[in-house]
Amino acid sequence: MRTTLRGLAVACLMGLALPVLAEDGQQAQQLIDSLHFRSGQIEVGPAHAHFNLGTQFRYLDKADARKVLEQLWGNPQDDTVLGMVVPTHPGLDEQDSWAVVVTYDDEGYVSDADASKINYDELLKNMQEGTREANAEREKAGYGRVDLVGWAVPPRYDAGAKKLYWAKELAFNGQPSHTLNYDIRVLGRHGYLSLNAVSAMDELPKVQAGMQQLLPMTEFDTGARYADHNPSTDKVAAYGVAALIGGGLAAKTGLLAKLGLVLAKFGKLLFLGVVAAAAAVRKFFASRKAKASATVR
Repeated sequence: MRTTLRGLAVACLMGLALPVLAEDGQQAQQLIDSLHFRSGQIEVGPAHAHFNLGTQFRYLDKADARKVLEQLWGNPQDDTVLGMVVPTHPGLDEQDSWAVVVTYDDEGYVSDADASKINYDELLKNMQEGTREANAEREKAGYGRVDLVGWAVPPRYDAGAKKLYWAKELAFNGQPSHTLNYDIRVLGRHGYLSLNAVSAMDELPKVQAGMQQLLPMTEFDTGARYADHNPSTDKVAAYGVAALIGGGLAAKTGLLAKLGLVLAKFGKLLFLGVVAAAAAVRKFFASRKAKASATVR
């Protein structure tokens, strides 16, 4: 999962700056006024996917999405962002605003054969252990501490729709105000579409309701759907559904998408080091393999 793990290592080590326009209301408003919001049927060409947005959402194409992420919210440059789904209300300039960053990974068809066998409690424990182990190195390097508190919304996989969603509660540097990281993965023939939202934990009801509304509005085009998979010709990813959850522990398109703005609300400037998501996933699968071997004996 190169865009998740390798990109995370580079982006997170750069740290998070406060939104560059947050303190200049006039410039921020000018930027927002320059954005071109679209509605209705939205084609996401590079992913061979589309949104059928209802009146509760609008869409920003790649250039405008990057304006929001990089100029308004102060995140590092990221060319992997394809666009952004923005709720009609609240607006981007409001305190309780949130948005969904859209990216696509074309590493191949992700088998969902393991979906019904995942022990999410065990996976969570391994993910938590991975973050704790990485904190010592982060703090030694001068970065802040991050802790995975638990599932804000337990993972759920819709086998019929080929859609996976979950949300995590994260704590940074022991701050009492926690962060929500809400993820959706839509599986397709050649990869998966990622929809990621980050906000304050107290906004969970609003974000969860919005993400559930967005879920059925997101589909792959005919020919690129999961059901169109050709096992004779198509590339197959080297991981399954469990790795999408474990490996997405701190995907840069999630934490970096809105975290700067969230932290600005709390009046804190925090920095992230690399979260050991890969290590957590390896431990999870290693333990499962060991158990399977023991059962065979």
